[in-house]
Amino acid sequence: MKLPVAAGLSTAAVAITLYPLFDGGAWFWASMGAILVVTVVGVVAGRLGARPWVTPVAAPFALLVYLTAVFTHDLAWLGVVPTKDSLPLLAELVSTGFDDIQRYAAPVPANPGITLLTAGGVGLIALLVDLFAVRLRRAALAGLPLLALFTVPAAVITDPIGWPAFVIGAFGYVGLLVADGRERLSHWGRAVVVRRSRTLTGGGSPDTGRLALSGKRIGVTAIALSILLPALLPALSPDPLFGFGVGNGLGSGGGTIAIPDAIAKLSGQLSQQNNDTVLTYTSSDDQPRYMRIYALDLFDGTKFTPSGLRGRPEDRVSEGPLPPAPGLGPAVTVKRAETRISISEDIGRLTFLPLPYPAVQVEADGDWRADESTLTVFSTKDEAAGLAYRVVTGEPEPTTTQLDTALPQPEGEARYVSLPSGLDPRIAALAKRVTSGATTQYQRAVKLQNWFTHTGKFTYNIRASGSGRQALSHFLFDERSGYCEQFASAMAVMARMLNIPARVAIGYTGGTKIGDKWTVRVHDAHAWPELYFAGVGWLRFEPTPAGAAGQGTAEAPQYTLPVTPSAGPSAGPSSGPATGTDDSDTLGRPSRPNPRQIDRDLGAVPLAPAPGMPVIAKVGVGAAVVLLLALIPAAARLLSRSRRGRVLGRTAPPAGAVPARAATAGGDDRAGRRPPADAAWLELCDTLTDLGMPRRRDESPRALGRRITERYELDAESAASLARIVSAEERLRYARTPAAAGPGRADVRRVRRALAGNVSRWRRLGAVVAPMSTLLRIRAVGERALDLFDLLEGVRLRSGPGPAAGSVQADRSYEAPRETTLTGSRR
Repeated sequence: MKLPVAAGLSTAAVAITLYPLFDGGAWFWASMGAILVVTVVGVVAGRLGARPWVTPVAAPFALLVYLTAVFTHDLAWLGVVPTKDSLPLLAELVSTGFDDIQRYAAPVPANPGITLLTAGGVGLIALLVDLFAVRLRRAALAGLPLLALFTVPAAVITDPIGWPAFVIGAFGYVGLLVADGRERLSHWGRAVVVRRSRTLTGGGSPDTGRLALSGKRIGVTAIALSILLPALLPALSPDPLFGFGVGNGLGSGGGTIAIPDAIAKLSGQLSQQNNDTVLTYTSSDDQPRYMRIYALDLFDGTKFTPSGLRGRPEDRVSEGPLPPAPGLGPAVTVKRAETRISISEDIGRLTFLPLPYPAVQVEADGDWRADESTLTVFSTKDEAAGLAYRVVTGEPEPTTTQLDTALPQPEGEARYVSLPSGLDPRIAALAKRVTSGATTQYQRAVKLQNWFTHTGKFTYNIRASGSGRQALSHFLFDERSGYCEQFASAMAVMARMLNIPARVAIGYTGGTKIGDKWTVRVHDAHAWPELYFAGVGWLRFEPTPAGAAGQGTAEAPQYTLPVTPSAGPSAGPSSGPATGTDDSDTLGRPSRPNPRQIDRDLGAVPLAPAPGMPVIAKVGVGAAVVLLLALIPAAARLLSRSRRGRVLGRTAPPAGAVPARAATAGGDDRAGRRPPADAAWLELCDTLTDLGMPRRRDESPRALGRRITERYELDAESAASLARIVSAEERLRYARTPAAAGPGRADVRRVRRALAGNVSRWRRLGAVVAPMSTLLRIRAVGERALDLFDLLEGVRLRSGPGPAAGSVQADRSYEAPRETTLTGSRR
């Protein structure tokens, strides 16, 4: 009967490790109910003496009844019996649960579908554990389904599982192995005599205490090592294998990365009557900067949408600099600047940080992570409302030579040039016609932007409308009027048709300077295209008309100003250090030394070195921790010796003031203090143990003193001190009153030095570093702690004659008398 219960408890213990995956506790109670159902079926089958195959057959039906009663009781017969109406609903909930798993990031909401999947899965694990451990009597093999259950959170979440949950699960499995071992040993037959333990009477079972104690020691040691050793090794972050994890969350729920319909939200912001403040910022160079929130890279023929995001633990902004900007090479001059941003508390739910691109370092409170491919910073737990944070940017300042010679295609990123089939073929022809005469991809991109803002005769109109696959053609060929989203999408599509990687960014323009701060309002919401050039990375372009006739705060970046096409790449200065006078590129911008080589910009803020401890430092810290743990016994021994020294420094009490040890509780005096004679004797015993000179159990204090004096040839003074210690101990044990004058601190010190002179140097070092007397006490404490399991296992239900039929009482057996000796034990 114990083994099925142990199997259920072990499954429940391992199921606790699932806690990081869910928001709320509904999954836990549903799973515990499924385990209880399987366990009860196993216990009942065992009590009825059923065949081993009965539980594996009956438990699935019982589990189905349980799930029906919990999730589809309205359609079940009598609320528990499955029917033709309840079963399809269960199947629908299972399908919904699988869909929700793909939609949400951990921790997921405990909706009915996900809770049903979890409870059913845990119930099946409990059934497999019962099958292996109880029916097939292969308890070790039951670790496989338990391991499968444990690997779910380990493989799904990027954060490590808390060690308390791991310890509980590990003890659950060890408890199952111990229960199986005791059950097997109980079938060996009757023991006749167990020395220094129980003598079993008729009908008893063999004593399994020693065997269980050994198993528990091994289990506890293995668990302790499994916790301590990984702390000394470099951490490995698991890669999500299932549908949970960091991804595009749709809807609401715990841990989702909710990327709304960014295009629709942008249109709504621009159409609002209220123009409330969204954020304010200051920059080290006092220049306005676009604040990007989303990067949309998938085009379905009607609009751009984002692909999946990935935020690893090492990509937390608190861990150090962000991942390097994709495509940015070391030859490009980078301008560094610091921006301090404050988000309004009145904005809606926003789990992304508005940032200038490309951000190099972000300092923000909370769990914010950076997507490696887009440098979008997001969180599954925190919101941006009311947040103040600091951003360091490294903005590329390429020369025309670098832009003209850059290759367009990012390696392995074909999605940035992919387009769906069925697009209007006139758009591709228009893109080629608009960029005719350009000899490089960069020049084609500049011509596209100039066509939208000047030569194409487009107008800005927030009330322009259009939807479906024909909206783009209608915008380009008929209406030629729209707002920023249409301009950005149109340029990105046309750039892709020219084989230039492109995506659409959503965020805010730089806003308006008010006082000493830049203020960004709702109507500054904006969309713009980003085009990729190898060696330079992603660059912002601005096709939306600006000024009074367009979006007022939109501004084209300096490097996108039109250039005159030439037969070949235009000549431009190198990106090396300036020589001193008027050293500028063909765009009229002064060239700066590369801050990747030297951080010298006047307005730049040097990046903090990447935090993170080197491996050698981690090993050193781990070794120091191990050393400190190893020195705990030595520190405990020094404290014990110091305490006894203080006791020995007290004046011995007068005759008759202290009763004999047999008449006191533990030999303490009436003030609750240990008598000096007792302290001297205990220190002598510990010294002998530490130096490898153990006393025999059949020796009295006098015999011990005589043997030590003769064997180690103590000098007269040392022998006299030893005699005083031994005599005081004898008198304390057997006399009515202790000696008027007991041993002192000098006696103990003298005997210790004399004994230490008879052993090797290594033995003396071991007595200081790893004193055996302290280690034995630690071992005894551990054994007593482990024996608590035996006390719990000894409690059982009894029926029949006794104190009370069916009462809970301890299983008491006849206790054999122990051997008695007149050694150092307290009588």
